[in-house]
Amino acid sequence: MAVPIAVLDCDLLLYGRGHRTLDRFKLEDVTDEYLVSTYGFPRQFICYLVDLLGATLSRPTQRSRAISPETQILAALGFYTSGSFQTRMGDAIGISQASMSRCVANVTEALVERASQFIHFPKDEAAVQTLKENFYGLAGMPGVLGVVDCTHVAIKAPNAEDLSYVNRKGLHSLNCLMVCDSRGVLLSAETHWPGSLADCAVLEQAALTSQFETELHKDGWLLGDSSFLLRTWLMTPLHIPETPAEYRYNMAHSATHNVIERTFRTIRARFRCLDGSKGTLQYSPEKSSHIILACCVLHNISLQHGLDVWSAPATGHVEQSEEEYEQTESMDSEACRVRQELLLTHFS
Repeated sequence: MAVPIAVLDCDLLLYGRGHRTLDRFKLEDVTDEYLVSTYGFPRQFICYLVDLLGATLSRPTQRSRAISPETQILAALGFYTSGSFQTRMGDAIGISQASMSRCVANVTEALVERASQFIHFPKDEAAVQTLKENFYGLAGMPGVLGVVDCTHVAIKAPNAEDLSYVNRKGLHSLNCLMVCDSRGVLLSAETHWPGSLADCAVLEQAALTSQFETELHKDGWLLGDSSFLLRTWLMTPLHIPETPAEYRYNMAHSATHNVIERTFRTIRARFRCLDGSKGTLQYSPEKSSHIILACCVLHNISLQHGLDVWSAPATGHVEQSEEEYEQTESMDSEACRVRQELLLTHFS
């Protein structure tokens, strides 16, 4: 009688029932160069993630043999940095493509759970002062607490007939609102906004706006480009500069705001699943949003470990925000007064 091969468990054949955890791959068996080239990060960084996420990834399951946290993390890093579930990637660590997908889901949720631990504005006065001093050192713009912008990440069309994710280019995407410091460390990341929303509309509804208007930092502001409206806590460029002071202000603003654009480029270079070169994220908007946020968490952790994102080359397609700016000044008279005072005090 024919044996139904489809029901055989290859892991069972290889390891037997006695193995509760499948340690398919040992970090100590390969070089650091191999880990960086295959998974995007060195051994020390991967070991840190195992310590950070190990307890969460070792949660009891219904399966007789769980995949080890180390293997789950390698599988997820392989996807984040390559952008695909390649057969050779699974073969390298001894798991199937289906298991790779489960590992990515597990690690993604574990990282999202820790997002607030790694992505936040500094709270103590000394750290806030250092933040502003570092920004001032870039181009002489005072009082800056962060630079803000939006970027689109392409996703597959949702199952439902939902046009809210279709952006200006006719592609399905998520519009992600982010803030970073002068080093490219993310201070805020909202990755779930539908691609049809303009940057200005995203900011209007964002938790970031609520945070700055309710806990208003009266001694500083964010810098945003002309896709946003001027606010007391958000300084934008002058649409038509006329005086030397206004030109100096715009130049300092542009040079400082450029940090977020560089940050977007280098995040995409490190996490190829976001750059579009391997196609769109093949998940629902919610799961895609979580993958983007997980990459943001890893981005900040990598900076904590001294892995300099600026050194990463920008490669692949970049689905950047391309707003058609409406050249209208803010009607917020108090915001106009704040910017005018900034011009007179620091750029005249």
